[in-house]
This record gives sequence, structure tokens and C-alpha cells, in this order.
Amino acid sequence: MMSRIKARFDALAEEGRAALVTFVSAGDPDLATSAAILDGLPHAGADVIELGMPFTDPMADGPAIQAASRRALDAGGSLAATLGLVRNFRKKDDTTPIVLMGYYNPIYHRGVADFLKAATDAGVDGLIVVDLPPEEDDELCLPAREAGLDFIRLATPTTDDARLPAVLANTSGFLYYVAIAGITGTASAAAADIGRAVARLKAATTLPVGVGFGVKTPDQAAEIARVADAVVVGSAIVDVIAKAEPGTAPAATHAFVKSLASGVRQARAEVAV
Repeated sequence: MMSRIKARFDALAEEGRAALVTFVSAGDPDLATSAAILDGLPHAGADVIELGMPFTDPMADGPAIQAASRRALDAGGSLAATLGLVRNFRKKDDTTPIVLMGYYNPIYHRGVADFLKAATDAGVDGLIVVDLPPEEDDELCLPAREAGLDFIRLATPTTDDARLPAVLANTSGFLYYVAIAGITGTASAAAADIGRAVARLKAATTLPVGVGFGVKTPDQAAEIARVADAVVVGSAIVDVIAKAEPGTAPAATHAFVKSLASGVRQARAEVAV
């Protein structure tokens, strides 16, 4: 059976456009609001959803996502609650891929086998676990693949030609290129540098290549969508949630995602003209 992630990227390749991948932290600012945000993302234009598993020590993340994790945890967020959000989402949407993104510690404490069964039962499609390198694939990556979950790996500006084969070896779904050498949401890479990096990665893999870290505006999203298979936006969306007045976070988030989606969808059409 084809995974939702592959099906979505195949369909978008037929359309001739890039995917918009949106990140939100599960349970931010509270579980009810988070559920409303999550449910409306596909209609707003999200093609793939990354759902952050809240964690106390999100070391790869910048201040925005660190704060989102803290808000979620303070409001009762947990790994179990994250899976609950996915289960409820799947009652309404059986096609939009959901990727859980986060750190190994909560998965380890739950137990890998139990977590993988719960995740697949809930309707999760893939995992991004940023603190497990390829050398630890036996720990989670290979069991996840065997359970039917895609395991999405990160490549960075420092992933050289010697390291790249190890990064790609057991990666599936898509390859996530981190456009900057640093934490999330703190800087943006030049479009020319991203273009060269994507071309190098696509010469080494048939997987779709998504680009994230530092994308803040529809114009930046459009620039990336011209050269990559997906544009990943996280911190900028989380900032909208953080700044929204009580009760307005879902509408504000969906409006911002619509603007990003418009940029992504127009990007290649503009080039064709």
C-alpha cells in the first residue's frame, strides 16, 4: 500500500508544483485550540503537516518552537495527547499526511514497540527524530520502516559527499534539507545557495527534497518552491499562534498558511510565464 506521503508528493509532481509543509507544536497553546488549528490546516493549503511532539529540551529548535513546546507542556501536552490529536484529525481527514517531529526521549520512555503501534493506529505517516543519527538506525528508524512509517532524515549545509550516503541509506518519504547551520527560526539562507544545495541532493536521491529552517514569508516560500519539492514553514507559523489574541489563533494561523500556500502555488506558474 502506498504511503500517504508518497501519494501526496506523486500527486503534486503531476500538478507540477511544490508541497507546503506546515509545522505546529501539538497542544500549543492548549489542546482544544491546537485541534482546531490542526483540523483547518489542509483547507488553508497545507499539503503535509508536521506535528511537533512537545519536549522539555528541544535543542535543535530556536526560541519560537522552544516556547511553543513549553506552552503545550504547561497546558497538559504529552506524547499521548499528541497521538490523540492525530486520531481525532483522522476522523475528518484520511488523506493529508502527518509527520511527527521531535526528539527520541519521549519515544524511548514510552517504549519503541508501543509507540510505533500507537502511532500507526492513530494515523501517523512518518517520523522526524532529530537526535538519532544514522548510526542508531536499529534503535527506531528500521523498526519504524518495518511498521509502515516513513523515516525522514535531515541533511544540512555541512552534510558533505562522504556523509550523504549514510544520511540517505534508510530515509523514506522525503529528505528534509535544513537550509542553515543553526537552530530553527533564526536566519534565512540565500536562494542561490538553496538552489545549489537542492541540485546536489537531487543528484544523489530520487526522494523529494523539502527545504526548511528560516522561511518566514510567502515570497521566501515561493523562492524555495521554484527549486525544491517542498517548502517547510515552522517558526513563522508558531509565532502567529503565540501572538494571537485569545480565541483567534486558529483563524490567524489559517490566514497565514493561506498566504504561504498562495506563494507556493504561484511560484512555478510565474516561472512558466
